[in-house]
Amino acid sequence: MSFKVLIAEFLHETNTFNVYKTGLAAFETNLFLVGDDTIAPLEGTNTGIAGCLDCAREYGWDMTHAVTAHAGPSGPVTTEAFDKVADLILDAARAEQFDGFLLPLHGAMVPEFCEDGEGELLQRLRSVIGPDLPVAITLDLHANVTRKMCELAQIIVSYKTYPHIDMREAACHAGSILQRTMAGEISPHTVRAHRPMLGEANGGRTDVGPMLDRLEKARAYESEPDVFAVSINAGFEESDIAEIGPTVLVTCEGDSAPHQAFAEGIADDIWNRRAEVINTYYTTQEAAQIAAAFVHSGAPLIIADYADNPGGGAYGDSTDLLGALLDQRVSNSCFGPLVDVEAARHLHEHREGDTVALAIGGKTDPRFGGGPLTVTGKIRRLSDGVCIGDGPMKNGQKMNFGLTCVLQVDGIDILVVTEPVQMYDQQQFRAFGIDPGAKTIIGLKSMQHFRAAFEPMAEKVIVCDSGALCTQDVTKLPYRNVPRPLYPLDPDMVL
Repeated sequence: MSFKVLIAEFLHETNTFNVYKTGLAAFETNLFLVGDDTIAPLEGTNTGIAGCLDCAREYGWDMTHAVTAHAGPSGPVTTEAFDKVADLILDAARAEQFDGFLLPLHGAMVPEFCEDGEGELLQRLRSVIGPDLPVAITLDLHANVTRKMCELAQIIVSYKTYPHIDMREAACHAGSILQRTMAGEISPHTVRAHRPMLGEANGGRTDVGPMLDRLEKARAYESEPDVFAVSINAGFEESDIAEIGPTVLVTCEGDSAPHQAFAEGIADDIWNRRAEVINTYYTTQEAAQIAAAFVHSGAPLIIADYADNPGGGAYGDSTDLLGALLDQRVSNSCFGPLVDVEAARHLHEHREGDTVALAIGGKTDPRFGGGPLTVTGKIRRLSDGVCIGDGPMKNGQKMNFGLTCVLQVDGIDILVVTEPVQMYDQQQFRAFGIDPGAKTIIGLKSMQHFRAAFEPMAEKVIVCDSGALCTQDVTKLPYRNVPRPLYPLDPDMVL
């Protein structure tokens, strides 16, 4: 029997401290595809939609695609943008009778009118399709999973990797459970365990650290009878909401008690190991001093500015690390991205080869990562900012920095861009004439995703905290809506 399935992808990770609202234009700039005829370019990519396409082929689904909408992490999603995407999904759900729904979501979307974007979307969908039809969703490992999400979606599968190289795989997993549900073989539901923390101690890193053991246990438990998926979510610390923090989910059937106990056990481990931080977070000055002393032996030193990660909703315009590298006279280096719309436009008024003096970066809020730097540099490349990834996360996918300029200042090639996109892929340098493998020092803005493409080519990787909007010093962030006590805002709290 061929089942009729509606798919839709709606992704946004919301940093509620970011002053820039995320409007419809942000989705249209990043990825906004409507209808069945638009998604062929995503075939085979590391995306949820690619996983949906895999399922349609494997199970012979009669599949309808409503919309795929992605916007880069930033401030709350506007009501207009949320309603537009949600209405495309709801209109498609009303138009035909479906047997099931497969929705790749994020899990940390905060619209300007409520705290739980995914819960709101699912509630609106249930008002159209009723309480019983099966709904499967995928979530980012950094989801803040709410009770409402678990009540309204019977099937939840989160990514198990960070960097996220299994987005397609997660959708395939969720689709396989949906297929069995539509066929009447199983009747799944999802149980949830939660701990009062901003996030897992290491942001959910899955390359090293305690998440490796937790995920091994999760995969083993998935082989148990009546267990279909185990998801461990690190939470997203930059969303100032009531239901923030790490969760453990088990999608299962039958008696919930043993599955709840298993989830609580992993949640206890997350709580008990809350102080086991893997990274050493250098100051920008310390990182620059390490760079100045680094002896190049064929592979570069990578310095990741963890705090100014556009992938966490930071502005991407922090100048503290760049300023420190310039002060240390570090050469044969590259740095990016530095988000500065005004500077990028000004540089595009000149030609490649011109020498230009201007102020760059630090213009959104100098309290977070430093103010503008006045520099004189040579324009090496002007571009529209579009590139196609070839690394583990973004292979075959288009990325867009907007108007982009490579400005060479005292031996550092600086990628000045318009759109805040974190560094995922070496093509984000190579496409603009920068060969990262030939550099001694690579300064980039990312927390963890850079490791998939950059760590294998590096001699050493260090991370620093520039004090930008994703700083590890959470006391700098004006939390108002999270429940208290909450770790680490209240470091001495007890359960």
